[in-house]
Amino acid sequence: MKPDIMTPKFICHPDFSKLKPINVFHKEGQTPSLPRHPEELLNKHILFRKKISIVSPGRALLRISADDHFKLYVNGEFVTEGPAPAYPSAYYYCELDITDRLRTGENTFAVHTYYQGLINRVWVSGDLRQMLYFELACDGKTVCVSDTDWKCAYHTGYTECGRLGYDTAFAECYDSASPEADFDSPGFDDSLWDNAAIYENADYTLIKQPTRQLDVYRLIPVKTEKTDAFVRVDFGREAAGYLSAVAKGNAGDVVSLRFGEELCSDGSVRYDMRCNCRYEEKWLLSGKKDTLRQYDYKAFRYAELHFAPGTEITEIEMTVRHYPFELKAGYKTEDPTLRKIIALCADTIKYGTQEGYLDCPTREKGQYLGDVSIAARAQAVLTGNTAMMKKAIMEFCRSSFICPGIMAVSNASLMQEIADYSLQLPAQILWAFRMDGDMDFLRLTEPYLSAELEYFKKFMNADALLEGVDKWNLVDWPQNLRDGYDFPLTKPIGKGLHNVINAYWYGFLKTFDQISEILGREKSGITENVGVSFRKRFFSKETGLFTDSPHTKHSSVHSNILPLLFGLCDADPELKDRVMAFIKKKGLRSMGVYMAYFTLAAFVKEGRVREAEEMALDPCCWLNMLREGATTTYEAWGKDQKWNTSLFHPWATAPAIVFADGVSPY
Repeated sequence: MKPDIMTPKFICHPDFSKLKPINVFHKEGQTPSLPRHPEELLNKHILFRKKISIVSPGRALLRISADDHFKLYVNGEFVTEGPAPAYPSAYYYCELDITDRLRTGENTFAVHTYYQGLINRVWVSGDLRQMLYFELACDGKTVCVSDTDWKCAYHTGYTECGRLGYDTAFAECYDSASPEADFDSPGFDDSLWDNAAIYENADYTLIKQPTRQLDVYRLIPVKTEKTDAFVRVDFGREAAGYLSAVAKGNAGDVVSLRFGEELCSDGSVRYDMRCNCRYEEKWLLSGKKDTLRQYDYKAFRYAELHFAPGTEITEIEMTVRHYPFELKAGYKTEDPTLRKIIALCADTIKYGTQEGYLDCPTREKGQYLGDVSIAARAQAVLTGNTAMMKKAIMEFCRSSFICPGIMAVSNASLMQEIADYSLQLPAQILWAFRMDGDMDFLRLTEPYLSAELEYFKKFMNADALLEGVDKWNLVDWPQNLRDGYDFPLTKPIGKGLHNVINAYWYGFLKTFDQISEILGREKSGITENVGVSFRKRFFSKETGLFTDSPHTKHSSVHSNILPLLFGLCDADPELKDRVMAFIKKKGLRSMGVYMAYFTLAAFVKEGRVREAEEMALDPCCWLNMLREGATTTYEAWGKDQKWNTSLFHPWATAPAIVFADGVSPY
C-alpha cells in the first residue's frame, strides 16, 4: 500500500480509550500485584460501522485487526474472522482481497469485535487492550481507515450465563430483541451511536499474519428429532463452530441451547461434558422471526434446543470453522483398520486446527508447545505445508520475553511452563526445516535456541545433567498413565535427578548441534558429556534397562522410550533390542496418547515399521476410541481414563505422522 494522508489509527470504544494496559506477563508461580480489572469491562461485544462511497472499487486490499477478535461484514455479508491470537509486540493483521465484496457507490463496513477480559489460554486478554485497526486501499489508493469517524457501540444482545472450561469462555445468552440485532445490515440506523475513540495507550507492533484465513461454512444435521418441547440434532461428527437457527415464538420466550460431544443413555445430549465444560446457553426471542447469532465457537456434535409451547424452530445448522485443509499425504499401509485410524487422525487435524494448534477446542482452546510436536507435525504432513507450523514455532520463540526458557502456552495471558515441551523446540524447528528447506527460518530461530540453551545450562549439575529445573516436569499425561514413574513430579520439581527431563535435555543438545552445523555456528560443546552422564546415572546393570532415577530400580516405559528415540542406545545393539522388546511388551496402553507418538516414532526411525503398526493396532488404543464412537481423537485411550477427558484432542494424532510416506517420524 502506498502511504498517503489517510493514516489508520487504533480505535476503540470510548470506555477503553484512556486505560493503561495491564502487564499480564510473568514467570509461572510468580504472582505480581496487578491492577484490578474492572468487572464492568468483561465480556464486551463492541460494534463498529462505517459507510463510504467508492466511485470505482478496482482491486480492493484490506488490512484489518482487532483485540481480542473480530468478525467482518461488508454490505451485510459475513466475510471472515480473526486475527490469530498474538502478543502485542508482534500482533497480527489480516490482509484480505475484498474486491468481489465491494460495489460502485455506497459500501457499508460493520465489524463485530470482542474483548473477553479473562486470564486464560485463548487470547492475550485481561489486559485492557481493546482496538480495531482497518485500512482499505482500492487500486493502491487508501479510501477508508480506522479513525474517529467510525460509529461505535456495545452490542447489548450478548450477556453471560456461565463460564466454560478453565475460565476459557463465557456461555452466551443472546437476545434477538436487542436494538443491535441487525447491526451489519446496510440499512441499520447507527445515528445514535457514539463515535469511536483513539486508543491512546496502544503499544502494538503489527505484522502480517503469515497464514490463511479460516474456512467458515455451514453444516446441516444428518439426523433431526422433533417434539413439541425440543429439537435434537446430530451433525454426524464433532467439529468446532457455533449454532445458527431461525425461531418464531412469543416475545421474551427463552430457548435453552445445549451442546455435547456425546449422548446420555436416555438419548439426550450430554451437555455437562466430560471435559469440564457445561455447554448450556440461552436464546431470548423477540416475537418476530429471529435468527440465532452466536459469537464464540465451541466443539460439539449434538445440539438440543428446548422451547416454550408454540415456538417454531427451523433452519438449524452448524457454522463450522477450521484452518483450510487439503489432504496431500500418502500412506503405504494396506491394512484397512490402520487406515481407519489414520483417517480419524486426519479428521481431527482438519477440524481441530484453528488459528493455531489447540490443546483442545473445548476446555482450553489454547496452543501448547507440546502440540507443535504432534498436532503441528501431523498437520504439516497431511497438507504438505509448514506455514502454520512455522507460525506456531515463531510464536513460542517470541514468548522468550517472558522466559528465555520458552513458555508452554503462547499468545495467551495465562502463564504456564513445562520443561519437557521447551526442550523439544530445536527438534520442531529442525523437522520443519527438513520438510521445506527454509534456511531463513532456521537463521531466524537460532538466536532463540541459543538463549534457551543458556537458560537451561543454569540447572546443570557437575555431570552436566539437569536438576531442579524451575518448570513443570510433565513426563506424560494423564498422570495415571505414567507407568509408575518413580520420581515425585511436584510443582516446582523437588531435588534430585530423574530420567525423562534429562533424556529431553540430551535430545535438545543433539538437535541444537545439528542446527548449528547446518548454519556453520558453534555447537553446544556438552552433548557427548551429557550422553555419557545419562548412561552412567540411569542405566541399571541389574535390569539391563534405564531407570526413572539413580535412586530407584524401577524402569518405566517412559524412561526407555526417549533414550531409544534420541540414540542413547545406538552404541549397544543388545541394549537397543532389549529396550525395544521391553517397550513392545508394555505396549501403548501403558502410556498416554502423548508419549505414544515418541514410541511409534522411535520404532519407525529404527526401521521397525511393522512392529509400530502392531502397537498402533492395540485394541485398547485408537481402536478403542473408534469403538466408543469417536469422530476425533481423544485426550486418553478411552472416555473414562481421565476424570475430565476431552473427546477432541489433536495431540493424539501420531499415526498420521509416523506412517506417512517419505516423512521423518521425529
